[in-house]
Amino acid sequence: MTLKQCKAAYQKLLEFIVFLNVVALSGVVIVGFMSRLLGSPFSWYDEVASVGLAWLTYYGAALAAAKGAHITCPSIINMASPRIRLPVALLAEAITIAFFVLLGYTGYQVVVILEGSTLVSLTSVSLQLTQSVIPIGSALFIIAQLLRLPEVIESARGAGFIDHELDEAGINPDEARADADDSPTEQAGSRAPGRT
Repeated sequence: MTLKQCKAAYQKLLEFIVFLNVVALSGVVIVGFMSRLLGSPFSWYDEVASVGLAWLTYYGAALAAAKGAHITCPSIINMASPRIRLPVALLAEAITIAFFVLLGYTGYQVVVILEGSTLVSLTSVSLQLTQSVIPIGSALFIIAQLLRLPEVIESARGAGFIDHELDEAGINPDEARADADDSPTEQAGSRAPGRT
């Protein structure tokens, strides 16, 4: 299996996990809403919904990392030459991975400390289970970053990074830049009398 196939399979796995989280959280919200509508709300609804949202956030963050879709400034980084762009990109990746190593380690410590603790409203559910998302999500994020590293290096050495927001909107960054250069506001400003 090639690295690209491995990355694609990993991304599909994360998509499946996020899909299950969305379905489960939607189910909890619908059940909670219906129980309140019927006048007998479940005591566990708020606590379980907040845990579900945290799980969705961590697993969704790992999926975004696998797709390279986290908030970045590709336009700014792309202004630099590949000679500068590569070390900056590698430093950014190293800082991100170091942060998630620290978060995973701290999350693991939290899980150990919570031994024997349970949810307040559902005493059969361990807090170790609910908080396990921190070290697990961190590990998944790190794996996603490492699988993307060859792509990051290639982009830094080559034409530059893709702006995923523009890409998803179907906008070519070069065309957008050219359109901005030809905008009527800019042309009017350059012809205005008395400007220096």
